[in-house]
Amino acid sequence: MKKDLLLAVILFACVCTGVKGQNADRSKQSSERIISVDFNNTSGKLNTMFNECVGAGRANEGLRADWQQQLAYVKKECGFKYIRMHGLFNEDMAVYKEDKDGHPEYNYMYVDVLFDFLHSIGIKPFVELGFMPPALASGNKTIFWWRGNVTPPKDYNKWAGLVRNLVQHFTERYGAEEVKSWYFEVWNEPNLDGFWAGSQEEYFKLYSYSVKAIKSVNPAYRAGGPGTAGAAWEPEMIAYCQKNNVPIDFISTHAYGVKQGYLDEFGNSGTVLDKNPMSVSGEVLQSRKEIAGSSMPGLELHYTEWSASYTPADPIHDSYHEAAYVLQKLKQVGNAANSMSYWVFTDIFEEAGPRFTPFHGGFGMLNTQGINKPVFYSYQFMNHLGDIELENKDAASWVCRDSAGNVQVLAWDFTNTHPGDSVHNQEYYIRDLPSKSKGKLKINIANMPDGNYALEIYKTGYHSNDAYSTYLLMGKPSQLTKQQVEQIKKQNDGSPISKEIITVKKGVPFLKEVELRENDVYFLNLVKVF
Repeated sequence: MKKDLLLAVILFACVCTGVKGQNADRSKQSSERIISVDFNNTSGKLNTMFNECVGAGRANEGLRADWQQQLAYVKKECGFKYIRMHGLFNEDMAVYKEDKDGHPEYNYMYVDVLFDFLHSIGIKPFVELGFMPPALASGNKTIFWWRGNVTPPKDYNKWAGLVRNLVQHFTERYGAEEVKSWYFEVWNEPNLDGFWAGSQEEYFKLYSYSVKAIKSVNPAYRAGGPGTAGAAWEPEMIAYCQKNNVPIDFISTHAYGVKQGYLDEFGNSGTVLDKNPMSVSGEVLQSRKEIAGSSMPGLELHYTEWSASYTPADPIHDSYHEAAYVLQKLKQVGNAANSMSYWVFTDIFEEAGPRFTPFHGGFGMLNTQGINKPVFYSYQFMNHLGDIELENKDAASWVCRDSAGNVQVLAWDFTNTHPGDSVHNQEYYIRDLPSKSKGKLKINIANMPDGNYALEIYKTGYHSNDAYSTYLLMGKPSQLTKQQVEQIKKQNDGSPISKEIITVKKGVPFLKEVELRENDVYFLNLVKVF
Protein backbone atom coordinates (compact mmCIF):
# COMPACT_ATOMS: atom_id res chain seq x y z
CA MET A 1 0.00 0.00 0.00
CA LYS A 2 2.77 2.37 0.96
CA LYS A 3 4.63 1.37 -2.19
CA ASP A 4 1.55 2.10 -4.33
CA LEU A 5 1.04 5.44 -2.61
CA LEU A 6 4.67 6.39 -3.17
CA LEU A 7 4.38 5.46 -6.85
CA ALA A 8 1.21 7.56 -7.20
CA VAL A 9 2.93 10.57 -5.63
CA ILE A 10 5.88 10.20 -7.99
CA LEU A 11 3.58 9.91 -11.03
CA PHE A 12 1.58 12.97 -9.92
CA ALA A 13 4.78 14.97 -9.47
CA CYS A 14 5.95 13.97 -12.95
CA VAL A 15 2.64 15.01 -14.48
CA CYS A 16 2.75 18.34 -12.66
CA THR A 17 6.32 18.90 -13.76
CA GLY A 18 5.34 18.07 -17.34
CA VAL A 19 2.40 20.48 -17.24
CA LYS A 20 4.63 23.15 -15.73
CA GLY A 21 7.15 22.56 -18.47
CA GLN A 22 4.48 22.80 -21.16
CA ASN A 23 3.16 26.04 -19.62
CA ALA A 24 6.69 27.39 -19.47
CA ASP A 25 7.16 26.49 -23.13
CA ARG A 26 3.88 28.21 -24.02
CA SER A 27 4.90 31.26 -22.01
CA LYS A 28 8.24 31.29 -23.75
CA GLN A 29 6.57 30.96 -27.14
CA SER A 30 4.06 33.73 -26.37
CA SER A 31 6.87 36.10 -25.44
CA GLU A 32 8.69 35.53 -28.71
CA ARG A 33 7.85 37.23 -31.97
CA ILE A 34 9.51 35.95 -35.11
CA ILE A 35 9.86 37.81 -38.40
CA SER A 36 10.79 35.24 -41.02
CA VAL A 37 11.44 36.25 -44.62
CA ASP A 38 13.31 35.05 -47.70
CA PHE A 39 15.69 37.41 -49.49
CA ASN A 40 14.53 36.01 -52.85
CA ASN A 41 10.80 36.16 -52.14
CA THR A 42 9.70 39.71 -52.97
CA SER A 43 6.27 41.33 -53.03
CA GLY A 44 7.18 44.15 -55.40
CA LYS A 45 8.12 47.79 -55.19
CA LEU A 46 7.76 49.39 -51.76
CA ASN A 47 4.76 51.72 -51.59
CA THR A 48 6.13 55.06 -50.36
CA MET A 49 2.81 56.82 -49.79
CA PHE A 50 4.11 57.56 -46.26
CA ASN A 51 6.49 60.28 -47.45
CA GLU A 52 4.66 61.64 -50.47
CA CYS A 53 3.49 64.68 -48.50
CA VAL A 54 3.85 66.39 -45.13
CA GLY A 55 1.92 69.23 -43.56
CA ALA A 56 2.86 72.68 -42.25
CA GLY A 57 0.85 75.29 -40.36
CA ARG A 58 0.40 78.30 -42.60
CA ALA A 59 2.15 79.87 -45.54
CA ASN A 60 3.43 82.94 -43.70
CA GLU A 61 5.37 80.76 -41.23
CA GLY A 62 7.26 79.47 -44.26
CA LEU A 63 8.95 82.86 -44.61
CA ARG A 64 10.84 82.30 -41.33
CA ALA A 65 14.48 81.22 -41.41
CA ASP A 66 14.05 78.57 -38.67
CA TRP A 67 11.02 77.06 -40.44
CA GLN A 68 12.99 76.85 -43.68
CA GLN A 69 16.00 75.30 -41.95
CA GLN A 70 13.83 72.66 -40.31
CA LEU A 71 12.01 71.83 -43.55
CA ALA A 72 15.29 71.42 -45.43
CA TYR A 73 16.47 69.05 -42.69
CA VAL A 74 13.24 67.02 -42.66
CA LYS A 75 13.21 66.85 -46.47
CA LYS A 76 16.79 65.53 -46.47
CA GLU A 77 16.26 62.97 -43.70
CA CYS A 78 12.69 61.83 -44.37
CA GLY A 79 12.38 62.34 -48.11
CA PHE A 80 9.06 64.15 -48.31
CA LYS A 81 8.09 65.05 -51.88
CA TYR A 82 5.22 67.50 -51.28
CA ILE A 83 4.17 69.95 -48.57
CA ARG A 84 0.69 71.28 -47.81
CA MET A 85 -0.20 74.24 -45.63
CA HIS A 86 -3.04 76.64 -44.82
CA GLY A 87 -3.30 80.36 -45.37
CA LEU A 88 -1.93 80.93 -48.87
CA PHE A 89 -4.57 83.64 -49.39
CA ASN A 90 -4.47 84.91 -45.84
CA GLU A 91 -4.14 88.64 -45.15
CA ASP A 92 -0.51 88.23 -44.01
CA MET A 93 0.43 86.93 -47.49
CA ALA A 94 -0.95 90.11 -49.14
CA VAL A 95 -2.09 88.39 -52.34
CA TYR A 96 -5.30 90.34 -53.08
CA LYS A 97 -6.85 93.74 -52.73
CA GLU A 98 -9.16 95.95 -54.76
CA ASP A 99 -8.72 99.50 -55.98
CA LYS A 100 -11.20 102.27 -55.26
CA ASP A 101 -13.33 101.13 -58.19
CA GLY A 102 -13.45 97.52 -57.01
CA HIS A 103 -10.98 96.16 -59.57
CA PRO A 104 -8.80 93.27 -58.35
CA GLU A 105 -5.10 93.76 -57.69
CA TYR A 106 -2.79 90.76 -57.26
CA ASN A 107 0.53 90.48 -55.47
CA TYR A 108 2.68 87.33 -55.15
CA MET A 109 5.78 88.79 -53.54
CA TYR A 110 5.55 86.63 -50.40
CA VAL A 111 4.18 83.62 -52.28
CA ASP A 112 7.22 83.73 -54.58
CA VAL A 113 9.67 83.81 -51.68
CA LEU A 114 8.01 80.74 -50.17
CA PHE A 115 7.58 78.73 -53.37
CA ASP A 116 11.07 79.59 -54.63
CA PHE A 117 12.44 78.17 -51.39
CA LEU A 118 10.39 74.99 -51.73
CA HIS A 119 11.64 74.63 -55.30
CA SER A 120 15.25 75.15 -54.17
CA ILE A 121 15.16 72.16 -51.80
CA GLY A 122 13.27 69.89 -54.18
CA ILE A 123 9.91 69.76 -52.45
CA LYS A 124 6.71 70.44 -54.39
CA PRO A 125 3.62 72.29 -53.16
CA PHE A 126 0.34 70.52 -52.53
CA VAL A 127 -1.47 73.83 -52.95
CA GLU A 128 -4.39 74.42 -50.61
CA LEU A 129 -6.54 77.27 -51.93
CA GLY A 130 -7.64 79.21 -48.85
CA PHE A 131 -8.58 81.04 -46.83
CA MET A 132 -10.56 84.03 -48.13
CA PRO A 133 -8.68 87.29 -48.70
CA PRO A 134 -10.42 89.93 -46.55
CA ALA A 135 -11.05 92.17 -49.56
CA LEU A 136 -12.91 89.31 -51.24
CA ALA A 137 -14.73 87.96 -48.18
CA SER A 138 -18.49 88.08 -47.73
CA GLY A 139 -18.21 88.25 -43.93
CA ASN A 140 -15.89 88.70 -40.97
CA LYS A 141 -15.82 85.20 -39.47
CA THR A 142 -12.25 84.01 -38.89
CA ILE A 143 -10.40 81.11 -37.33
CA PHE A 144 -7.17 80.89 -35.33
CA TRP A 145 -4.84 83.49 -33.90
CA TRP A 146 -3.83 84.56 -37.40
CA ARG A 147 -7.47 85.19 -38.38
CA GLY A 148 -8.04 83.08 -41.46
CA ASN A 149 -11.30 84.29 -43.01
CA VAL A 150 -13.64 81.34 -43.53
CA THR A 151 -16.55 83.01 -45.33
CA PRO A 152 -17.54 82.42 -48.97
CA PRO A 153 -16.42 84.99 -51.54
CA LYS A 154 -18.59 88.04 -52.03
CA ASP A 155 -18.10 87.51 -55.78
CA TYR A 156 -17.40 84.02 -57.14
CA ASN A 157 -16.15 85.41 -60.45
CA LYS A 158 -13.54 87.47 -58.62
CA TRP A 159 -12.53 84.38 -56.63
CA ALA A 160 -12.12 82.46 -59.88
CA GLY A 161 -10.13 85.37 -61.28
CA LEU A 162 -7.73 85.20 -58.34
CA VAL A 163 -7.27 81.44 -58.70
CA ARG A 164 -6.74 81.72 -62.47
CA ASN A 165 -4.26 84.56 -62.12
CA LEU A 166 -2.28 82.70 -59.45
CA VAL A 167 -2.10 79.51 -61.55
CA GLN A 168 -1.01 81.53 -64.58
CA HIS A 169 1.67 83.13 -62.43
CA PHE A 170 2.91 79.71 -61.29
CA THR A 171 3.00 78.56 -64.92
CA GLU A 172 5.06 81.54 -66.01
CA ARG A 173 7.45 81.24 -63.07
CA TYR A 174 8.00 77.46 -62.89
CA GLY A 175 6.82 76.15 -66.26
CA ALA A 176 3.79 74.08 -67.21
CA GLU A 177 5.61 70.74 -66.90
CA GLU A 178 6.52 71.50 -63.28
CA VAL A 179 3.04 72.70 -62.33
CA LYS A 180 1.53 69.58 -63.91
CA SER A 181 3.25 67.64 -61.11
CA TRP A 182 1.56 69.72 -58.38
CA TYR A 183 -1.82 69.26 -56.74
CA PHE A 184 -4.43 71.97 -56.14
CA GLU A 185 -6.85 71.34 -53.26
CA VAL A 186 -9.86 73.59 -52.77
CA TRP A 187 -10.21 74.81 -49.15
CA ASN A 188 -9.80 73.00 -45.83
CA GLU A 189 -12.39 71.05 -43.82
CA PRO A 190 -15.49 72.80 -45.19
CA ASN A 191 -17.70 70.32 -43.31
CA LEU A 192 -16.69 72.00 -40.03
CA ASP A 193 -18.41 75.28 -39.20
CA GLY A 194 -15.15 76.68 -37.85
CA PHE A 195 -13.51 76.38 -41.27
CA TRP A 196 -16.38 77.22 -43.63
CA ALA A 197 -19.22 79.59 -42.91
CA GLY A 198 -21.21 78.38 -45.92
CA SER A 199 -23.21 75.26 -46.71
CA GLN A 200 -22.16 72.10 -48.53
CA GLU A 201 -23.89 73.47 -51.63
CA GLU A 202 -21.85 76.68 -51.38
CA TYR A 203 -18.64 74.67 -51.01
CA PHE A 204 -19.44 72.73 -54.16
CA LYS A 205 -20.00 76.05 -55.91
CA LEU A 206 -16.61 77.30 -54.67
CA TYR A 207 -15.01 74.07 -55.87
CA SER A 208 -16.62 74.33 -59.29
CA TYR A 209 -15.43 77.91 -59.85
CA SER A 210 -11.95 77.01 -58.56
CA VAL A 211 -11.33 73.89 -60.61
CA LYS A 212 -12.63 75.46 -63.81
CA ALA A 213 -10.26 78.41 -63.25
CA ILE A 214 -7.32 76.00 -62.77
CA LYS A 215 -8.19 73.91 -65.82
CA SER A 216 -8.64 77.04 -67.94
CA VAL A 217 -4.90 77.63 -67.58
CA ASN A 218 -3.99 74.01 -68.34
CA PRO A 219 -6.42 71.06 -68.47
CA ALA A 220 -3.62 68.75 -67.27
CA TYR A 221 -3.28 70.51 -63.91
CA ARG A 222 -4.59 68.36 -61.05
CA ALA A 223 -7.37 69.61 -58.77
CA GLY A 224 -9.53 68.02 -56.10
CA GLY A 225 -11.14 68.14 -52.69
CA PRO A 226 -13.14 68.34 -50.50
CA GLY A 227 -10.37 68.27 -47.84
CA THR A 228 -12.95 67.40 -45.21
CA ALA A 229 -12.49 66.35 -41.61
CA GLY A 230 -13.35 62.76 -40.76
CA ALA A 231 -13.61 61.36 -44.30
CA ALA A 232 -16.87 63.28 -44.89
CA TRP A 233 -18.60 64.30 -48.14
CA GLU A 234 -16.68 61.90 -50.36
CA PRO A 235 -19.61 60.20 -52.15
CA GLU A 236 -21.44 63.54 -52.31
CA MET A 237 -18.39 65.20 -53.87
CA ILE A 238 -18.07 62.56 -56.56
CA ALA A 239 -21.80 62.61 -57.27
CA TYR A 240 -21.80 66.41 -57.59
CA CYS A 241 -18.88 66.41 -60.03
CA GLN A 242 -20.43 63.58 -62.08
CA LYS A 243 -23.85 65.20 -62.27
CA ASN A 244 -22.56 68.68 -63.12
CA ASN A 245 -19.64 67.65 -65.34
CA VAL A 246 -17.13 69.31 -63.00
CA PRO A 247 -13.54 68.01 -63.26
CA ILE A 248 -11.99 66.22 -60.29
CA ASP A 249 -8.65 64.40 -60.17
CA PHE A 250 -8.49 63.29 -56.55
CA ILE A 251 -10.41 62.98 -53.32
CA SER A 252 -8.82 64.49 -50.22
CA THR A 253 -9.85 64.21 -46.59
CA HIS A 254 -8.46 63.97 -43.04
CA ALA A 255 -8.44 61.54 -40.11
CA TYR A 256 -7.19 61.63 -36.53
CA GLY A 257 -7.07 58.95 -33.85
CA VAL A 258 -8.66 60.65 -30.86
CA LYS A 259 -12.13 61.31 -29.50
CA GLN A 260 -13.60 64.70 -28.41
CA GLY A 261 -11.87 68.10 -28.49
CA TYR A 262 -12.55 69.28 -32.07
CA LEU A 263 -10.97 72.64 -32.96
CA ASP A 264 -9.54 72.96 -29.48
CA GLU A 265 -6.16 74.58 -30.10
CA PHE A 266 -5.23 74.65 -26.41
CA GLY A 267 -6.44 71.14 -25.51
CA ASN A 268 -8.71 72.50 -22.79
CA SER A 269 -11.57 70.07 -23.38
CA GLY A 270 -9.21 67.09 -23.50
CA THR A 271 -8.71 64.28 -25.97
CA VAL A 272 -8.70 60.50 -25.58
CA LEU A 273 -6.74 58.16 -27.82
CA ASP A 274 -9.24 55.86 -29.47
CA LYS A 275 -9.06 52.21 -28.35
CA ASN A 276 -10.37 51.06 -31.74
CA PRO A 277 -7.40 49.20 -33.28
CA MET A 278 -8.47 50.39 -36.76
CA SER A 279 -8.95 54.07 -35.93
CA VAL A 280 -7.61 56.29 -38.77
CA SER A 281 -6.71 53.32 -40.97
CA GLY A 282 -10.30 52.06 -41.01
CA GLU A 283 -11.42 55.44 -42.36
CA VAL A 284 -8.80 55.32 -45.11
CA LEU A 285 -9.88 51.83 -46.16
CA GLN A 286 -13.52 52.98 -46.18
CA SER A 287 -12.63 56.00 -48.33
CA ARG A 288 -10.97 53.76 -50.88
CA LYS A 289 -14.01 51.48 -50.85
CA GLU A 290 -16.34 54.44 -51.47
CA ILE A 291 -14.23 55.63 -54.40
CA ALA A 292 -14.00 52.13 -55.85
CA GLY A 293 -17.79 51.82 -55.72
CA SER A 294 -18.42 55.24 -57.25
CA SER A 295 -18.82 56.42 -60.82
CA MET A 296 -15.14 57.49 -60.71
CA PRO A 297 -13.32 54.45 -59.31
CA GLY A 298 -9.92 55.58 -60.59
CA LEU A 299 -9.66 58.75 -58.50
CA GLU A 300 -6.54 59.21 -56.41
CA LEU A 301 -7.03 59.34 -52.62
CA HIS A 302 -4.98 61.76 -50.54
CA TYR A 303 -5.24 62.03 -46.78
CA THR A 304 -3.89 65.56 -46.60
CA GLU A 305 -3.89 65.59 -42.80
CA TRP A 306 -3.55 62.78 -40.29
CA SER A 307 -1.99 62.09 -36.90
CA ALA A 308 -2.88 60.55 -33.55
CA SER A 309 -4.60 63.77 -32.44
CA TYR A 310 -6.20 66.84 -34.03
CA THR A 311 -5.18 69.34 -31.36
CA PRO A 312 -1.76 71.07 -31.21
CA ALA A 313 -1.89 70.72 -27.44
CA ASP A 314 -1.82 66.95 -27.13
CA PRO A 315 1.23 65.43 -25.42
CA ILE A 316 0.91 62.19 -27.39
CA HIS A 317 2.64 64.08 -30.22
CA ASP A 318 5.73 64.46 -28.03
CA SER A 319 5.59 60.93 -26.61
CA TYR A 320 7.52 57.88 -27.75
CA HIS A 321 4.12 56.20 -28.25
CA GLU A 322 3.55 58.35 -31.36
CA ALA A 323 6.43 56.73 -33.24
CA ALA A 324 4.96 53.24 -33.07
CA TYR A 325 1.40 54.55 -33.54
CA VAL A 326 2.27 56.15 -36.88
CA LEU A 327 3.97 53.02 -38.20
CA GLN A 328 1.06 50.83 -37.14
CA LYS A 329 -1.49 52.99 -38.94
CA LEU A 330 0.56 53.30 -42.13
CA LYS A 331 1.07 49.54 -42.25
CA GLN A 332 -2.67 48.97 -41.81
CA VAL A 333 -3.51 51.41 -44.62
CA GLY A 334 -1.51 49.38 -47.12
CA ASN A 335 -2.14 50.54 -50.69
CA ALA A 336 -5.47 52.27 -50.02
CA ALA A 337 -4.14 55.85 -50.16
CA ASN A 338 -1.89 57.64 -52.63
CA SER A 339 -0.52 59.78 -49.83
CA MET A 340 -0.81 60.10 -46.05
CA SER A 341 0.34 63.58 -45.09
CA TYR A 342 1.48 63.75 -41.47
CA TRP A 343 0.24 66.90 -39.77
CA VAL A 344 2.82 68.59 -39.33
CA PHE A 345 6.62 68.64 -39.66
CA THR A 346 7.37 71.38 -37.10
CA ASP A 347 6.08 72.97 -33.90
CA ILE A 348 6.65 76.34 -35.56
CA PHE A 349 2.90 76.41 -35.83
CA GLU A 350 0.74 79.26 -34.62
CA GLU A 351 -2.96 78.38 -34.85
CA ALA A 352 -3.18 79.18 -31.14
CA GLY A 353 -0.49 81.83 -31.37
CA PRO A 354 3.20 81.44 -30.48
CA ARG A 355 3.62 78.80 -27.80
CA PHE A 356 5.53 79.46 -24.60
CA THR A 357 7.03 76.08 -23.70
CA PRO A 358 9.43 73.83 -25.63
CA PHE A 359 7.19 70.74 -25.37
CA HIS A 360 3.48 71.58 -25.39
CA GLY A 361 1.99 68.69 -27.37
CA GLY A 362 2.53 70.42 -30.70
CA PHE A 363 1.81 68.60 -33.95
CA GLY A 364 5.41 68.74 -35.13
CA MET A 365 7.96 66.02 -35.79
CA LEU A 366 10.44 68.59 -34.50
CA ASN A 367 9.87 71.00 -31.64
CA THR A 368 10.34 74.74 -32.01
CA GLN A 369 14.08 74.49 -31.30
CA GLY A 370 14.51 71.74 -33.89
CA ILE A 371 14.73 68.85 -31.40
CA ASN A 372 13.79 65.54 -33.02
CA LYS A 373 10.72 63.91 -31.47
CA PRO A 374 10.40 60.10 -31.60
CA VAL A 375 7.98 60.26 -34.55
CA PHE A 376 10.70 61.94 -36.62
CA TYR A 377 12.74 58.75 -36.40
CA SER A 378 9.85 56.64 -37.67
CA TYR A 379 9.80 58.72 -40.84
CA GLN A 380 13.58 58.72 -41.11
CA PHE A 381 13.63 54.92 -40.79
CA MET A 382 10.91 54.51 -43.45
CA ASN A 383 12.87 56.76 -45.78
CA HIS A 384 15.89 54.47 -45.44
CA LEU A 385 14.00 51.34 -46.49
CA GLY A 386 15.10 49.81 -49.79
CA ASP A 387 12.81 50.04 -52.79
CA ILE A 388 11.97 46.30 -52.96
CA GLU A 389 9.72 44.85 -50.28
CA LEU A 390 10.09 41.23 -49.19
CA GLU A 391 7.10 38.96 -48.57
CA ASN A 392 6.42 39.23 -44.86
CA LYS A 393 3.53 37.87 -42.80
CA ASP A 394 4.38 39.95 -39.74
CA ALA A 395 1.79 42.72 -39.29
CA ALA A 396 4.10 45.25 -37.64
CA SER A 397 7.20 45.38 -39.82
CA TRP A 398 8.65 46.00 -43.25
CA VAL A 399 11.63 44.07 -44.58
CA CYS A 400 13.19 45.46 -47.75
CA ARG A 401 16.26 45.27 -49.93
CA ASP A 402 17.83 47.57 -52.47
CA SER A 403 19.55 47.05 -55.81
CA ALA A 404 22.95 46.74 -54.11
CA GLY A 405 21.77 43.77 -52.03
CA ASN A 406 21.58 45.69 -48.76
CA VAL A 407 18.75 44.71 -46.41
CA GLN A 408 16.64 46.84 -44.08
CA VAL A 409 14.25 45.75 -41.34
CA LEU A 410 11.82 48.16 -39.70
CA ALA A 411 9.88 46.52 -36.87
CA TRP A 412 7.84 47.87 -34.00
CA ASP A 413 5.38 47.11 -31.24
CA PHE A 414 2.32 49.29 -30.88
CA THR A 415 0.52 48.86 -27.58
CA ASN A 416 -2.25 51.31 -26.70
CA THR A 417 -1.53 51.76 -23.00
CA HIS A 418 -4.01 54.61 -22.59
CA PRO A 419 -6.30 53.85 -19.59
CA GLY A 420 -9.52 54.81 -21.41
CA ASP A 421 -12.18 57.50 -21.48
CA SER A 422 -11.78 58.45 -17.82
CA VAL A 423 -8.35 60.02 -18.45
CA HIS A 424 -7.44 62.65 -21.05
CA ASN A 425 -4.31 62.49 -23.15
CA GLN A 426 -3.39 65.84 -21.59
CA GLU A 427 -3.13 64.11 -18.19
CA TYR A 428 -1.71 60.76 -19.31
CA TYR A 429 1.03 61.43 -21.86
CA ILE A 430 2.71 64.19 -19.84
CA ARG A 431 3.87 61.57 -17.33
CA ASP A 432 6.94 59.40 -17.24
CA LEU A 433 5.54 56.20 -18.79
CA PRO A 434 7.95 53.27 -18.50
CA SER A 435 7.36 50.52 -21.06
CA LYS A 436 6.76 46.87 -20.22
CA SER A 437 8.59 43.95 -21.77
CA LYS A 438 7.05 42.26 -24.83
CA GLY A 439 9.68 39.50 -24.90
CA LYS A 440 12.09 38.70 -27.69
CA LEU A 441 11.92 39.85 -31.30
CA LYS A 442 13.69 37.38 -33.58
CA ILE A 443 14.53 38.21 -37.18
CA ASN A 444 15.25 35.39 -39.62
CA ILE A 445 16.26 36.18 -43.21
CA ALA A 446 16.87 33.18 -45.46
CA ASN A 447 18.98 33.09 -48.64
CA MET A 448 20.84 36.34 -48.12
CA PRO A 449 23.83 36.48 -50.46
CA ASP A 450 26.90 35.30 -48.61
CA GLY A 451 29.50 37.82 -47.57
CA ASN A 452 30.31 40.37 -44.92
CA TYR A 453 27.74 42.94 -43.81
CA ALA A 454 27.94 45.98 -41.58
CA LEU A 455 24.95 45.70 -39.25
CA GLU A 456 23.71 48.86 -37.55
CA ILE A 457 20.73 48.80 -35.21
CA TYR A 458 18.73 51.95 -34.46
CA LYS A 459 15.92 52.35 -31.98
CA THR A 460 13.35 54.72 -30.61
CA GLY A 461 11.25 53.95 -27.54
CA TYR A 462 11.15 54.72 -23.85
CA HIS A 463 14.36 56.64 -23.01
CA SER A 464 15.75 55.87 -26.46
CA ASN A 465 15.66 58.81 -28.87
CA ASP A 466 12.90 60.00 -26.57
CA ALA A 467 13.48 63.73 -26.18
CA TYR A 468 10.41 64.33 -24.04
CA SER A 469 11.64 61.90 -21.37
CA THR A 470 14.96 63.73 -21.33
CA TYR A 471 13.03 66.97 -20.90
CA LEU A 472 11.10 65.45 -17.97
CA LEU A 473 14.36 64.44 -16.29
CA MET A 474 15.45 68.09 -16.58
CA GLY A 475 12.43 69.08 -14.52
CA LYS A 476 10.31 70.39 -17.45
CA PRO A 477 11.82 73.90 -17.61
CA SER A 478 9.45 76.40 -19.21
CA GLN A 479 12.36 77.72 -21.27
CA LEU A 480 15.39 75.81 -22.48
CA THR A 481 18.86 77.30 -22.41
CA LYS A 482 21.10 76.84 -25.42
CA GLN A 483 23.07 74.26 -23.46
CA GLN A 484 19.92 72.33 -22.53
CA VAL A 485 18.80 72.23 -26.16
CA GLU A 486 22.21 70.89 -27.15
CA GLN A 487 22.08 68.31 -24.37
CA ILE A 488 18.64 67.02 -25.40
CA LYS A 489 19.72 66.84 -29.03
CA LYS A 490 22.95 65.02 -28.15
CA GLN A 491 21.17 62.42 -26.02
CA ASN A 492 18.57 61.80 -28.72
CA ASP A 493 20.58 62.18 -31.93
CA GLY A 494 19.55 58.94 -33.63
CA SER A 495 22.94 57.24 -33.32
CA PRO A 496 22.89 53.44 -33.72
CA ILE A 497 22.58 51.49 -30.48
CA SER A 498 24.93 48.83 -31.84
CA LYS A 499 27.34 48.23 -34.73
CA GLU A 500 29.03 45.04 -35.84
CA ILE A 501 30.40 43.23 -38.85
CA ILE A 502 28.68 39.93 -39.50
CA THR A 503 29.39 37.14 -41.98
CA VAL A 504 26.60 35.43 -43.85
CA LYS A 505 27.46 31.99 -45.20
CA LYS A 506 25.70 30.25 -48.04
CA GLY A 507 22.75 28.21 -46.83
CA VAL A 508 22.82 29.74 -43.36
CA PRO A 509 20.06 32.27 -42.58
CA PHE A 510 20.74 35.62 -40.98
CA LEU A 511 19.47 35.56 -37.39
CA LYS A 512 19.17 38.46 -34.95
CA GLU A 513 17.40 38.74 -31.62
CA VAL A 514 16.54 41.93 -29.73
CA GLU A 515 14.64 42.75 -26.56
CA LEU A 516 11.25 44.25 -27.40
CA ARG A 517 9.28 46.53 -25.10
CA GLU A 518 5.96 48.30 -25.54
CA ASN A 519 6.05 50.85 -28.36
CA ASP A 520 9.66 50.16 -29.31
CA VAL A 521 10.70 50.82 -32.89
CA TYR A 522 13.77 49.08 -34.31
CA PHE A 523 15.55 49.71 -37.59
CA LEU A 524 18.21 47.22 -38.71
CA ASN A 525 20.43 48.21 -41.61
CA LEU A 526 22.57 45.51 -43.24
CA VAL A 527 25.07 46.99 -45.68
CA LYS A 528 27.21 44.65 -47.72
CA VAL A 529 30.94 45.34 -47.36
CA PHE A 530 33.56 44.09 -49.79
